[in-house]
Amino acid sequence: MSAPVYQRFSLDQRAEHALTLVTFVVLAVTGLPQKYVAANWADTMIRLMGGIETTRLIHHFAAVLLMLEVVYHLVSMGYRLFVRRVRFTMLPGLSDASDAVSAFLYNLGLRKVPPQGGRYTFVEKAEYWAFIWGAVVMVITGFMMWNPIATAHLLPGQFIPAAKAAHGGEAVLAVLAIILWHLYHVHLREFNKSMFTGTMSEHEMIAEHPLELADIKAGMARPVVPPLEIKKRRQAYFPVAGVLAAVLLVGVYQFVTFEKTAIDTVQRVNSVPAYAPLTPTPLPTPRPSPTPSQAQLLPVWDGNIGLLLGQKCADCHGVIAGLDFSSYAQVMKGGTNGPVILPGNPDGSLIVEKQSKKHPGQLSDAELSVLKAWIAAGAPEK
Repeated sequence: MSAPVYQRFSLDQRAEHALTLVTFVVLAVTGLPQKYVAANWADTMIRLMGGIETTRLIHHFAAVLLMLEVVYHLVSMGYRLFVRRVRFTMLPGLSDASDAVSAFLYNLGLRKVPPQGGRYTFVEKAEYWAFIWGAVVMVITGFMMWNPIATAHLLPGQFIPAAKAAHGGEAVLAVLAIILWHLYHVHLREFNKSMFTGTMSEHEMIAEHPLELADIKAGMARPVVPPLEIKKRRQAYFPVAGVLAAVLLVGVYQFVTFEKTAIDTVQRVNSVPAYAPLTPTPLPTPRPSPTPSQAQLLPVWDGNIGLLLGQKCADCHGVIAGLDFSSYAQVMKGGTNGPVILPGNPDGSLIVEKQSKKHPGQLSDAELSVLKAWIAAGAPEK
């Protein structure tokens, strides 16, 4: 005897999920490269998709499909709730918050059994309402970017870049939620095939939805509605649903055709051959830089020697100490011990002798070499 299976999703629900899956992937593949357009991988993806204009066209087409899917979802959900009288089990409640806490404790090993799930677990409800919230944000911000002129008439201009930031941020959040949350719970933890096959085995129902399984066996899962009652409800629902669907479809059409932005209405410039002269224009030959003379290369007091000695020696020496480094004349005059600089004789100069030993204002080897060269050149002032 084969194990019993239970109907989980109808054909139209599975088709709706497949359409949502395709549009979400297309939106992610075409949208994220536009958000990170400066990255090399994004540039490569955009070129593989035929350029930025083609990428945007595909993105817009997928966005329209997603909006049409939302319209269908609202109409079909209304049919199940009003005509079939299916319970709105996707609506979250306090029990879901309790189940979330219980699951957290179970994952930490602080609870022996996981929470018991009904038709939809708290995880599935969180995913559903996160998708609803994300769709609302993406539609509003997408309209503002698709129709920037109309948006700027109603709202300050800052709302358009803000909408772009929110649109991209919500897209990243949605992709991460699918990769880290949905793929784990539905495909990695234990592969759930019910959205593709429409059914679940009894073993899977016991593991994932034991409360719903109990309702099914007790005959309480779905109310039995007489055919005549269904016919009456259809007659009441279809006109209302038709008007609602028409209004929503007009809204989608207005979303797409509301305005022609400045970029779309700019007349394309005709392509013309670029001007290319037969012979290249000669470039001017750079003139050689003049070679400085030997006199220009020699250090002088006014150029760098005065500044060097002022920084190194003036703090300790001065008028009171008997040796003034404030001017060329005072330095050449010397101090209480006589001249410190003998022009043309660096080795006989007292300042070089002092610097050759340990000295408080010690010059570096390079600075001492410059000082010796200056004295050897006659210690010129200018």
